[in-house]
Amino acid sequence: MTELETQVVVIGAGPAGLLLSRFLHDAGIRAVVLERRPMGYVLSRIRAGVLEPGSVDLLHQAGVGARLDREGQRHEGFAISYGEDLLRIDMQSLVGKSVTVYGQTEVTKDLYAAHQQNGCPLHDDVPDVAIEGLDTDRPVVTCTIDGEPTRIHCDLVAGCDGFHGVSRQSIPQAERHEYERVYPFGWLGILSETPPVDHELIYASHERGFALCSMRSNVLSRYYIQCKADDKPEQWSDEAFWDALKAHLPEHVAKTLVTGPSIEKSVAPLRSFVCEPMRYQRLFLAGDAAHIVPPTGAKGLNLAFSDVHYLSTALIEHYRDGSTRALDQYAERALARVWKAERFSWWMTSLLHRFEGDESFNERIRQAEFDYLVSSPRYQASLAENYVGLPF
Repeated sequence: MTELETQVVVIGAGPAGLLLSRFLHDAGIRAVVLERRPMGYVLSRIRAGVLEPGSVDLLHQAGVGARLDREGQRHEGFAISYGEDLLRIDMQSLVGKSVTVYGQTEVTKDLYAAHQQNGCPLHDDVPDVAIEGLDTDRPVVTCTIDGEPTRIHCDLVAGCDGFHGVSRQSIPQAERHEYERVYPFGWLGILSETPPVDHELIYASHERGFALCSMRSNVLSRYYIQCKADDKPEQWSDEAFWDALKAHLPEHVAKTLVTGPSIEKSVAPLRSFVCEPMRYQRLFLAGDAAHIVPPTGAKGLNLAFSDVHYLSTALIEHYRDGSTRALDQYAERALARVWKAERFSWWMTSLLHRFEGDESFNERIRQAEFDYLVSSPRYQASLAENYVGLPF
């Protein structure tokens, strides 16, 4: 049995865990990172690609913004179509801010490359992590590292291990309050080596359902259409996907769509989920371990980063000054922003998707909502304010 000592154990080496450990290391706080998957798998996951300005600032603070500056695409607006009507939301004009399109896969690669240079211990392919003694002064995280049973004694545990991770499950069920809405559809997404249909994102609502035209670069496109929640990627040929996507888009947009073979195809379920509290004794949850949003509002990665901002600031203050003030406020501060992002993501999902068995009343409400958005600059400004991200 190997016995290790550290100050913070970070469970999960996705973007949240890597960014948090980066900030802790820079502040001289000892941390050990544990990841249940092989890092090759973590670095290959295809995820969101829209970064709020606050997230971009955090990556620069962490010293990993160079490639983001070179390759990221700054977007000052995006479009929403409803049937054949198309409305551009000019974020720069409305609220003076923009977003950056840069894939989560690339963010993770940048953070991991920096992590390899700073010497902070990271152990991957560790599937048997367990947390003990959260009600004591020195919790213990047990696991198997390179075939050796290991006990890591620490002060605090940061749970950044996602929705299916061990961290949230370590909070007694009687102490957890979970709020969830599972949507009766998913997103079928493909990645293709084709030029994007537009230089900005297009969110489309059509009688056939939702679609999204996004991109990773000028030659790499990411497209989605609404599908059944239990659809499998192999049920959809490339030809069937492109035909469906064209049918979801305004005719003048569909005519300019360049199609090609998919290099990745997947189905993502949609849910809204929040776990309260985000702190239990000496365990602090961050990112998908505590909350999930439907991807419609591009909030998942950005929420994880705002959690890291609050948590890293609190941990640094604690180890620098011996204060628990910010740690005690962490859950309340994080959740205030989480619930606002949940509301926005729910609103966009409700506006743009078609629900099975939907009544004509609901469809007319969605039409009225879109008409109001078209006619009201103030409503557009509210949408833009939420899309670029509320202040930390």
